[in-house]
Amino acid sequence: MSQREDASHCGGVMVEFESDAIRDARAKKARSIPGSALIYLKGPKFLIYVSGALSMWGDRMWHFAISVFLIELYGRNLLLTAVFGLVVAGSVLLLGALIGDWVDRNPRNKVAHASLFIQNISVTVCSIVLMLVFSYKQRIEQIWDGWLTVVCYTVVIILADVANLASTALTIAIQRDWIVVITGYNRGHLAGMNATMRRIDQVTNILAPLAVGQVMTLASNVVGCGFILGWNLVSLIVEFFFLSRVYRIVPALSVKPPVVEEDEVYLQSMDRNSQGMGRCFLCNVTQPQPLTEGNCNISLPLKEITDLPLCFRRFRWLVSTCKDGWRAYYRQPVFLAGMGLAFLYTTVLGFDCITTGYAYTQGISGSLLSLLMGVSAITGLMGTVMFTRLRKTYGLINTGIISSCLHLGCLLLCVCSVFAPGSPMDLSLLMPYITSNSSELGGMASQRQKHTYPLRGGSNQPLLPDRSSIHWTNNTVLFENVPSGTAPESYISIILLFLGVITARIGLWSFDLTVTQLLQENICESERGVVNGVQSSMNYLMDLLHFIMVISAPQPQHFGILVIISVLFITTGHTMYFLYAHKAKRKRRLDT
Repeated sequence: MSQREDASHCGGVMVEFESDAIRDARAKKARSIPGSALIYLKGPKFLIYVSGALSMWGDRMWHFAISVFLIELYGRNLLLTAVFGLVVAGSVLLLGALIGDWVDRNPRNKVAHASLFIQNISVTVCSIVLMLVFSYKQRIEQIWDGWLTVVCYTVVIILADVANLASTALTIAIQRDWIVVITGYNRGHLAGMNATMRRIDQVTNILAPLAVGQVMTLASNVVGCGFILGWNLVSLIVEFFFLSRVYRIVPALSVKPPVVEEDEVYLQSMDRNSQGMGRCFLCNVTQPQPLTEGNCNISLPLKEITDLPLCFRRFRWLVSTCKDGWRAYYRQPVFLAGMGLAFLYTTVLGFDCITTGYAYTQGISGSLLSLLMGVSAITGLMGTVMFTRLRKTYGLINTGIISSCLHLGCLLLCVCSVFAPGSPMDLSLLMPYITSNSSELGGMASQRQKHTYPLRGGSNQPLLPDRSSIHWTNNTVLFENVPSGTAPESYISIILLFLGVITARIGLWSFDLTVTQLLQENICESERGVVNGVQSSMNYLMDLLHFIMVISAPQPQHFGILVIISVLFITTGHTMYFLYAHKAKRKRRLDT
């Protein structure tokens, strides 16, 4: 069946895919025309790149700075930071489907502008509140017996959470919807834009925290707040102008499929089935259809219960929207691929505060950690380059298989590090009663603990010990006064760990881009927002699990167990993708 026939059966408007060769030839011809560079600079792709870079830079600065500010406000304690992380994750988990549904139901320009405005204004107001708190902290603590301080903390966390929700909506709108339309539904150009946006994200993830960290170190926290405030105001104006121009020069962005209620969709699908016609892949069919503009006009139901008060009807609608959003996510032909990506978030094998805190307990200096983070950024960029080449040579689904195998193969080094010389893993700490009955285990534990620094408080010191002087670089907490004591007898374990983490990022980011493009290509235009919103919720849910893991086993001697559990979760995620790839290939063979 042709693409045009498939589109007509789904009641959509046909947008045929151009082959990569035709599109590349057209692009090459355009580059030969004088002034093509100026045309590109005024084109939608470049404007999206610049707007995305400004947005990502501001997000990275803010996410880094707010954690530092909260720790400084609460007497160098991690409580407020933990509460903030829990609120952010919980809000996206609960509201992800609602955010996505809002993106689907409103015009693209209004969604982008509203999200941009709410995000930047929330950060701006939050920065002003933080500047006042830092400047008049002692006076504020004396008002209302200190309750005004609690109010300020609450306001800061709420505003920061609102900014994160708006950022989520903007990311869904631009990177999951606008890009698809801007590329003209061309898979090759879509892969190129996805890879470029991810490269920008990788670079800003390293440079933006360093920039704001230098401002905060050389000046003060108040100046740092002012710097972020000014950046967000300027970024708001530039991004608003660029996104507005992109919306004007790409007419397809102004066209969205009309909202069709669930009952009408059901009748339409039944009518198509009775006529023996092809069905939309979102109508409980696992066969993915070609990516077309408006080929599946499906929306979530809006159920009005007129005999209930307005507040109850709205609450019922919110619950129904969330429930149907998760159902829509489950119905997707790429459900297993999306779930596989979410499972990759349950891991301690990344450059977050947990892994770097563990490295600190093993004698790794702050300067070396910074260097390793830079190398990991380079390998991440290599993954984006590998994705584009593999996709062009082997296809999108095979690219995911290759990336999964590479990712898992590199993580085997991390598993080996758990049992290598220098590893502090001690299973007896999880079962204290065994140590009292087994002198042999006690002897083994004492030998293993020679490979760890004798941190203050004994061997049960958590991964992030409390120190008086803290330096911040990117997402890492680096402490002054490295604990004195004998150096580890062997660095083989920590070397294998970071070698696996760094090299695995090549396959990780290639796999991430693969699943991202699969979601873009196989989700109906009318459900892109809600499905990607639920995907964000799943990502945050699995990310919460890895923090629960660390809370359950917080000691450096437990880290090896966390590594093994992380690899098991990642293996499960890739297994889900393998199942999806097998089903997709089998369906393709049956169709041919």
